[in-house]
Amino acid sequence: MSSNTFLRWAGSKKRLIPKILPYWGEGFARYVEPFMGSAALFFSIEPPKAILSDINTALVETFCAIRDHPAAVYNRLLRLPLGEDAYYQIRQEYAAQRAPLDRAAYFVYLNRFCFNGLYRTNTKGTFNVPYAASKTGRLPTLNDLSKAAKVLSCAHIRAGDFEETLKDVKSGDFVYMDPPYAVNNRRIFRQYGPDSFGTEDLDRLAAALLTIDRCGATFLVSYAMCRAALEVFRGWHVRRAHTQRSVAGFAWHRRKAVEILVSNRELLDRK
Repeated sequence: MSSNTFLRWAGSKKRLIPKILPYWGEGFARYVEPFMGSAALFFSIEPPKAILSDINTALVETFCAIRDHPAAVYNRLLRLPLGEDAYYQIRQEYAAQRAPLDRAAYFVYLNRFCFNGLYRTNTKGTFNVPYAASKTGRLPTLNDLSKAAKVLSCAHIRAGDFEETLKDVKSGDFVYMDPPYAVNNRRIFRQYGPDSFGTEDLDRLAAALLTIDRCGATFLVSYAMCRAALEVFRGWHVRRAHTQRSVAGFAWHRRKAVEILVSNRELLDRK
């Protein structure tokens, strides 16, 4: 499957994938991603074995449903009406959905037609992103979901805090981490509500990197270029990477940005 996943996702690393892929190699025993989001890098690599996790339980439930029942999720998607009025009706109904396959179909639908591919909830945990009138693309086809299911068949997928997932990292693993950016303790995406990753979590991440390195695994972190991150990641191999921001409210506010790639393995320049 290509780097295009079945989800739109604010903060996706699709544009950085050409710069990230050289860190991956055939010698790794397993791919681990504790901030999976749309898992764009995972779908580009298609590793033979993986652990995917995220603190967003609705996202994890959707991935599991598509891995195990792609046709059933697709059939439910076909029943959902299109258009702005329908979107707001489905958004209202989503909170009441209890069946996992129905919830997955609603999640994919809302993700496709919401503003900027955001996942954001209010204080009650209710999805509240407005409708996007254009540039959302089409819903995934059965072929799209079936291909995603095939790639996901290798993965153990679970919900939880990143530290819990990293406890299972072993020698030979490749760990990719792309936490939500929090510059000066301002959560840029605020996708997961008040408990999303903030600058106070950078110290926890820094401690986890030491543990990963000591156990013989390889890690790669992508993060916003900022003073707090440079301080936390000091001592590791750091490279700058230019990319296009894709979460601003309007296209003319989106701009080239500098991110950093941090690893415990040096990447030699490749021509």
